[in-house]
Amino acid sequence: MNIKLSNILRNFSYTLVANFLSMIISIVLILIVPKFISAIDYGYWQLYIFYSSYTAYMSFGLTDGIYLRYGGKEYSNLNKPVFVSQFWLLVLFNILVYFIIIISYINNAVDYNKIIVVLLACISGILVVPRSLLNFTLQATNRIKEYSLIILIERLSYFILVILFLTFGLDNFEHLIISDIAGKSLSILYAFYVSKELVIGKMPKIYITLNEIKTNISVGSKLLIANLASLLIIGIVRFFIERNWGVETFGKISLTLSISNMLMIFINAVSIVLFPTLRRTSRESLAKIYKTMSTILMVILFGLLILYYPAEIILSNWLPHYTESLIYLGLLFPMCIFESKTSMLINTYLKTLRKENMMLIFNLITVCLSFLVTIITIYILNDLNLTILSIVALLAFRSIISELYVSKILNINLIRNNLFDIFLTMAFISITWFFNFPLGFILYLICYTIYLLIKSKEIANIIRGFKIFSKGNI
Repeated sequence: MNIKLSNILRNFSYTLVANFLSMIISIVLILIVPKFISAIDYGYWQLYIFYSSYTAYMSFGLTDGIYLRYGGKEYSNLNKPVFVSQFWLLVLFNILVYFIIIISYINNAVDYNKIIVVLLACISGILVVPRSLLNFTLQATNRIKEYSLIILIERLSYFILVILFLTFGLDNFEHLIISDIAGKSLSILYAFYVSKELVIGKMPKIYITLNEIKTNISVGSKLLIANLASLLIIGIVRFFIERNWGVETFGKISLTLSISNMLMIFINAVSIVLFPTLRRTSRESLAKIYKTMSTILMVILFGLLILYYPAEIILSNWLPHYTESLIYLGLLFPMCIFESKTSMLINTYLKTLRKENMMLIFNLITVCLSFLVTIITIYILNDLNLTILSIVALLAFRSIISELYVSKILNINLIRNNLFDIFLTMAFISITWFFNFPLGFILYLICYTIYLLIKSKEIANIIRGFKIFSKGNI
């Protein structure tokens, strides 16, 4: 086995373990928390997770720029003093920004519980944004082991505290949020330890730091806005669901989204390792790798959709109070197909090819479409079913137009593959909506078998592609 493949597999093993444990923790929390807390408390907890997912974007592209500029570099060769000054300026900036947000919200809010949610989400942001500078630097310089441990410490601490609180009957949403913040705090301490040269040390002259910040923001702002727009595609729909149908319905739909998104934890593990590796890969080999990985990914993901029926049966019996929302699981389950492809393959390739501007354009187009569709389905039609179905449609639209662009750059034809993906997704949604187990299970299994037969030649090429990869011909 060549050294390059050995390093990739070793790094992947670190992220695999960390993200696999994170996925197990997420599954357990998804199953346990709604069982022991009220639907309204679960709604506020999900609202905190929703808000805190946006606080991480208060770096204004600084950390994203570091990730792009230093991707593939060696950690030992970094100009550490420049990172130290950027880190502490980012800390001070975020304290100021979130203080203003908290004061502004308190002066205008009427829901006391939402005030608590916003306050704690801002505290989370103060912790997460500076840590992202360290995380991105570790990822970019291929220190995947340390990055994985940071994530693992956060998730394990969070999980243990949630279980302890629930065990002692502390079952309100505030304690769940405190558990999350405590986990983030402990992970930051470890991040400080493994990258202390980026936190403590002599700082350069201010003009050097400002020039570096300007460059990083200039490079990273497009990626940050692209990622933020990506989050808004679903975020806009979720925001208006909460506004129109309330916190409790928001929580129930969020539970279904969380179940559908569990596979993304594993997919993100792959993309973390893939980016610095592709940055070191020749342009000629990128097309071969893309086609091979796309085939592997889609065959696996469509196969995993079979898990819907046992999951729906188990969850309906375990969480009877959420049976009403679990009927939407069949509509949302396929979202992992398009989100996974976009996150792991398409966006990773766009970043590798330094086409962040196109990623931004595709995401902004889809955000505008999301806003338009949401207004129609919620405020004109007032139809929750169509609103939820629109999430999958929007993610599919963004994935397809982005992949068509990547395929044009790589000079490969993927239109046929996209048509098969759309057909099988529509078949799955239709079958799960109209047919229960076991007939629905059998019908989808037949469709998936036909899909495998059609893709048999591409599946056969996977073995050839892996042989090329293992010999180091990339």
